[in-house]
Amino acid sequence: MLLTPRVRLKSALLASAVSVCLVAASAPADPLGVGDRLFPYLGNPGYDVASYDLSFTYSGVNSEPLRAVTTIDARTTAALDRINLDFAHGKVDSVQVDGQPAAFAGAGDDLVVTPRSSLPRGSRVRITVRHTSDPVSADDRDGGWVRTADGLAMANQADAAHLVFPCNDHPSDKAMFTVRVTAPNDYTAVAGGLPEGVERVGAATTWTYRTRHPMATELAQVSIGRSTVVHRKGPRALPLRDVVPTKDRELLEPWLKKTPEQISWMETKVGPYPFETYGLLMADASTGFELETQTLSLFEKDLFTEPGYPKWYVESIMVHELSHQWFGDSVSPRSWSDLWLNEGHATWYEALYAQEQAGRTLEARMKVAYSASDRWRAAGGPPALPKAPHPGQKISIFRPNVYDGAALVLYALRQEIGRPAFERLERVWVHDHRDSTASTADFERLAERISGRDLSGFFKAWLYAEKTPAMPGHPDWKPTAPAARAEHKAEPKTAPRPGRTAPRASE
Repeated sequence: MLLTPRVRLKSALLASAVSVCLVAASAPADPLGVGDRLFPYLGNPGYDVASYDLSFTYSGVNSEPLRAVTTIDARTTAALDRINLDFAHGKVDSVQVDGQPAAFAGAGDDLVVTPRSSLPRGSRVRITVRHTSDPVSADDRDGGWVRTADGLAMANQADAAHLVFPCNDHPSDKAMFTVRVTAPNDYTAVAGGLPEGVERVGAATTWTYRTRHPMATELAQVSIGRSTVVHRKGPRALPLRDVVPTKDRELLEPWLKKTPEQISWMETKVGPYPFETYGLLMADASTGFELETQTLSLFEKDLFTEPGYPKWYVESIMVHELSHQWFGDSVSPRSWSDLWLNEGHATWYEALYAQEQAGRTLEARMKVAYSASDRWRAAGGPPALPKAPHPGQKISIFRPNVYDGAALVLYALRQEIGRPAFERLERVWVHDHRDSTASTADFERLAERISGRDLSGFFKAWLYAEKTPAMPGHPDWKPTAPAARAEHKAEPKTAPRPGRTAPRASE
């Protein structure tokens, strides 16, 4: 994800907005979580989701709730009397477990389902929830549906998928997705994955898409609008499809046609593209960020039409989101404290592309980052031990310490183990953990194996220390001391987005 420099985001995802019909349950329902250090009530224990089947019916008015059905196929990993789902912005009409009506109640941001009989460990279970999905943000809650000029799109990072549909909303539980969208005939619906069919009945059309690889809930994308889908081929005939406002089709083509070369460039660095398709969703909306939704990255259209952004900068942001398809999407973080692996790598390849294509020197950028690193650590924590989000600003985990601050760690690692070992590490990392999740500890172990060295001291200092260590090979680089009030100063709401950093004034 990459925050825009011009929009101050608020991401207050605190108060629950789920409206449920309470069906008698034997005891009060409690919210649960998987114990994530930054989001303790995100996700739920006791089951592993295999697949989601999402059906949305859109009226043509993006301020009205969508009618929806969410079907979850899962396997229990513990004996369960209740199943907690994350869901916090819609009205639940009914719940079934394995075809039988089930009791349900709201608890915090959870929808707690009580089946007629307990579920033994290792059993397969199907949960069907009929509900609404509200595109209008509740008070002090942002994320989930994004209302565009002509419809809707999704932005679920970091913890907002459960504002759209019931789910196990944590990246550690990836699953397959099928998405069906029914909309008036003059709209086009596109979702992540490949199309499975289009069926027109009377005044409405139903579009179906299915993923070929597992996906974290925060990476789901659904676009509904008066859009044109532009098709072309990428490397090895990879199907590419971009979704753009129909009226802007020709205006945006010069940017769209850059994607095949950018994919080829990334493949020279880390290996084959990991998914079944790719494309850009250029939304006519002001979001304040770009987002690496799996196989269909979300961009603000204005990034490509406003004259103030240099061409090299826009292209590097395109590569930032593209590189996330490997780092963050295919290899997803085990916990949100592993976010630096997503954003540090995306920033690394963004900067490397700018160096190779536009002469924006990587070393110069890293020297500037080194100077600021102590300030970033004081404000946001070390890269692998980020501070918790500010109250009411959950997106504030996306601070500079996990962008250029984390890319600086990768630069130091390359300095420490040498370019050949570093480049091999990058390739093996995305190969060995493809379609899975991985942690900081996994990355450390692999770096030691590839380099043949004990790097425990290096990683302890660079990932967890309050102060930035000396840069290998650059003893002259000096950090700038943080301001005395840095620990207490609120982070700007425009931390470099999961993806976007503002071009420096001198550039």
